[in-house]
Amino acid sequence: MKVIGITGPTGAGKTTALNALRDLGGCIIDADAVYHDLTVSSAPMREELTARFGEVYQGNVLDRKKLGSIVFQDPEALADLNAITHKYVDQETGRRIAQARAEGRPAAAIDAIALVDSSLSAYCDCTVAITAPEELRVKRIMAREGISEEYARMRVAAQKPSAWFQAHCDYTLESTESDTVESFSQRAQKLFREIIKEN
Repeated sequence: MKVIGITGPTGAGKTTALNALRDLGGCIIDADAVYHDLTVSSAPMREELTARFGEVYQGNVLDRKKLGSIVFQDPEALADLNAITHKYVDQETGRRIAQARAEGRPAAAIDAIALVDSSLSAYCDCTVAITAPEELRVKRIMAREGISEEYARMRVAAQKPSAWFQAHCDYTLESTESDTVESFSQRAQKLFREIIKEN
């Protein structure tokens, strides 16, 4: 089974690419979703977060605003948060990869925007950057989230540019103005088939 790291900036077409891999029988592991699941399901992670940051849970639910107000003003607190949560996300990702392997899946994809900088990259046989021109990404984010052009541009500017992702990944899939969902999906499937076949 191939483990493929999928990364790239927002609005580039990652969801379409991941759906293309899912259609080939691949297992998709969304690092953000894993983290959100663990905030509810992992008692050890909850205990560590509470020990470090105080009462940041309301019952069984993490109070993200309260936690955010602590960590976003304090680089040391943010580093501690990342150290705690990444450890549990790594463990759960490893468990899901093993489960996909046991199920006989042809591939598992780890979807994470910070994949290249994180320890999750160690699981990957290869990495794929999903990119798109900046103007197209702005349009897509506006349409997807119903936000203003100014806010969409701020979101795009806050992330690393496509060229950074391309430079740090083994493969690049760029979606363009002329692509439809179907045409981009077909190109993604073609690349994933080639990766899965590689020994």
